Amino acid sequence: MIKQSGYQSPKEEPAHKKVSPAIREAAAKLALSHDPVPADLFDATASAIAAELANTKDKFNRPNQIRRFYDELVTWQQRIKDDEDAFKKHEAFIRMMNAKVAYAKGRDLVDANFEHWFGAGIKATTSARALKHFQLHFEAVLGFLKGLRG
Repeated sequence: MIKQSGYQSPKEEPAHKKVSPAIREAAAKLALSHDPVPADLFDATASAIAAELANTKDKFNRPNQIRRFYDELVTWQQRIKDDEDAFKKHEAFIRMMNAKVAYAKGRDLVDANFEHWFGAGIKATTSARALKHFQLHFEAVLGFLKGLRG
């Protein structure tokens, strides 16, 4: 009889805990502070992200959960509008949304793709103008997601 060592082969990580290459690529393109914004930000990039977010098990990335994050982002954008001083004053609270997404991921409400994309969007939000662009990009993602899911 052969005695086994303590080595165990690594288990395959569940799909909802992995960030897809498509999300990594799309998130890397979030140039929200550019003037003008990239032409595909509200079209091809948003569509690619929506396709990846829709490609999950039913319990992840549910519309009502994602909508909560969108609604909070809209609230911040409406509060700040185009005021750079207001953005700087509230920037820490906007960035705190990443912690809320991490909490939702920990409760299996969103997957790693949503967390990665949202985190990249918040990171790229460096001004009131960029916040508006992220809010519009998120709106486009929601539109494509609704189209895919019906």
